[in-house]
Amino acid sequence: MDTALIIIDIQNDYFQNGKAELVHPEKASANAKLLLEQFRKKNLPVVHIQHIASRPDATFFISGTKGAEIHHDVQPTDQEKIIIKNYPNSFRDTHLLEYLNSKNITDLVICGMQTHMCVDATTRAAKDFGFNCTVIGDACATKDLAVNGATVQADDVQTAFLSALSYFYSTVMNAEEYFKQEMAV
Repeated sequence: MDTALIIIDIQNDYFQNGKAELVHPEKASANAKLLLEQFRKKNLPVVHIQHIASRPDATFFISGTKGAEIHHDVQPTDQEKIIIKNYPNSFRDTHLLEYLNSKNITDLVICGMQTHMCVDATTRAAKDFGFNCTVIGDACATKDLAVNGATVQADDVQTAFLSALSYFYSTVMNAEEYFKQEMAV
């Protein structure tokens, strides 16, 4: 029991008609739900990360709104840990590290939203803290980004960030590959 599932920010504001819609959040959420079901079946630890905006100019994840709530696909049970964060890195100013250490967790399976922001920041921090990380790419979602007058399409953002994480910070695979690997163990 040295592996935990970390589900980052799968919250209503990222879905259709939310305040910060992503590209293909339903697909990512459906794959995260499959991961969650497997972890529950094996009675392995699950940590839900929920972002609550703390900046006065925030436009989404406002405390007390429907948009800030965790999406119904990955709704936590009473036995699962929920960690509230205010920054992209799920370890910053939270008790995530202490919680994982108290459970003797060494390996993390990470999924969630936004790949280019919170998934990336959390994965890099986790590796720096000594965790072995696996990111399930098709259980993550992102959006189009703009830089210097150019728009980068969400699929390219996703590929770029996952490929960068796969070099040192994590193993990156899709849900189907992960399930096959787990059945072989």
